[in-house]
Amino acid sequence: MSNLFVRSLSALVYATLFISAILFSAETYIGLLALFATICIWELSKITQVKSIIPYILLACFVYVCFQSTAFKFNNYLFVITIIGSISLLYLLISSKPIKTETLAQKLFLQIIYLILPFYFLMNLPFIDNTYYPNIIIYIIVVIWTNDSFAFLVGKNFGKRKLFEKVSPKKTIEGFIGGLLFSIIAGYIIAQYSGLFSILDWIIIAIIVAVFGSLGDLVESKLKRQANVKDSGTIMPGHGGLLDRLDSLFFLTPFVYLYIHYIV
Repeated sequence: MSNLFVRSLSALVYATLFISAILFSAETYIGLLALFATICIWELSKITQVKSIIPYILLACFVYVCFQSTAFKFNNYLFVITIIGSISLLYLLISSKPIKTETLAQKLFLQIIYLILPFYFLMNLPFIDNTYYPNIIIYIIVVIWTNDSFAFLVGKNFGKRKLFEKVSPKKTIEGFIGGLLFSIIAGYIIAQYSGLFSILDWIIIAIIVAVFGSLGDLVESKLKRQANVKDSGTIMPGHGGLLDRLDSLFFLTPFVYLYIHYIV
């Protein structure tokens, strides 16, 4: 069985499962994300070599909160922590300083700011005034796929200058710009059919998705490089682990959440 066929089949199963859960109901969306988050915690635990039940308990608590119909009064405080945590990881990426995972406390803290809190806000992202808008997530995924696809194509054919060579040698500045430009085009097209937000809003959302999605991929690459591993796992044949597949989505979430829930 060719590697291309395996990759394509694996991606098709993943996409079908994810999109079906998003469209079916809010409960299936939250439930599937809870499963995805659990697997990602397990994969990150292997990378950082930590054995603890604490991240799973915390995740279960946040999932329980998501299933409640009433607003969680601590959301604003949690969001500030999430944004600060994400920015801290970006600082460590850009400054070339290591992401510390030497002690159990550091490893658990990484689980919280890198995975658990972003997944929690990803679960809440498509809810506006307690109404579930599944198309928000669908459109964001479309922009991510557009960015990834054209970043690869432009980078492969025209890429010369490395983006973050020490972290990801194959990514180029040209590929990043190409992915960003086509993401903006995708955002403009989405705005024509979405019925949600303005053209300017979708263009800004597309820029946020492209920029922070790409940075999220680099943060995960840095974690893997520090641990000297190629993939986060083997759950997705031809792609690696689920963390490898979702790193862009959950990392960009706090920044898209900020724009949609606090600015629009």
